[in-house]
Amino acid sequence: MTDILAAPATGSARGDAPAPASPAGQAQTPAAALTPVPPAAPTSPKILKTPENPKTPEILETPQTSRSARLAGLARLGRRVRLGRLARRAPAVVLLAATWEVLPRTGAVDPVFVPPLSEVLRAWYDLLLGGQLLEHFQASLVRSLTGFGLAVVLAVPLGLAIGWYRPVADFLSPVLEIFRNTSAVALLPVFILILGLGEPSKIVFVFYACSWPVLLNTVSGVRTVEPLLVKSARSLGLGPFSLFRKVILPAAVPTIFTGIRLAGASSILVLLFAEMVGAKAGLGYLVQDAQFSFRIPDMYAGIITISALGLLFNLLLLAVERRFSTWRTT
Repeated sequence: MTDILAAPATGSARGDAPAPASPAGQAQTPAAALTPVPPAAPTSPKILKTPENPKTPEILETPQTSRSARLAGLARLGRRVRLGRLARRAPAVVLLAATWEVLPRTGAVDPVFVPPLSEVLRAWYDLLLGGQLLEHFQASLVRSLTGFGLAVVLAVPLGLAIGWYRPVADFLSPVLEIFRNTSAVALLPVFILILGLGEPSKIVFVFYACSWPVLLNTVSGVRTVEPLLVKSARSLGLGPFSLFRKVILPAAVPTIFTGIRLAGASSILVLLFAEMVGAKAGLGYLVQDAQFSFRIPDMYAGIITISALGLLFNLLLLAVERRFSTWRTT
């Protein structure tokens, strides 16, 4: 502003005729200044190599880089990271499989009671072709998911209420302490006497066993939120509802999902026990029936299926946890 006001007025601004240019002035004017400058050509994204992995290209963001190209680059990088993790973890699984195959064949363990892995996989394939494995797997999966889903739907809101509202905690704590110290296995006969040997007793049994990890971790997650976060949010004028929704609940999500993952593992373990006690279908029934009939490869095939089901369940819960914890930096 000062430079503009301080600049001397030209002849055209005063209304006078412009002064003729001197020949010396024309000689001093460079010809390049009178030549129009062509517009700059659009730059393309530069491709660099990261120092950690020189084979992995890193695309530097420019104004011309499209959003789809950036997302594609991130997707490729994510696939490479997952493949790297799988390559680091696979040797342990391969070593376990090789040990299981070699020890029975060399006589280090009795092959009658621990058959080689190849025979177990052959038995697993025969059960799959015969339809028995799918039938037992479906029965166990429905019972496990139903009891687990009911536990999450009911225990998470109850845990949030107990952890956030002191009157609710004071009212329910005595009853919860009594049932929390009562084993679910000890109550299975009670469930069978009241609900019978059908599906309701098994679902209620899984629901009871899964409720406690979810409930206790939810209460702990709410009560262990960093006090500085709560004080800062209150100093900004957040009310009780906004404080709970924007600060308490997001901060408690990791602890809540820890309880959900523990409940997911419990839903399979306790269900197997219930199916061994009284059932006509399910993976637990398959394992016990194969043991009583001395079909040892079929028994191990059922155990492998149970382990695979638990692994897939845990991976699914980890994916859901990452979806609800996108705000975390680590």
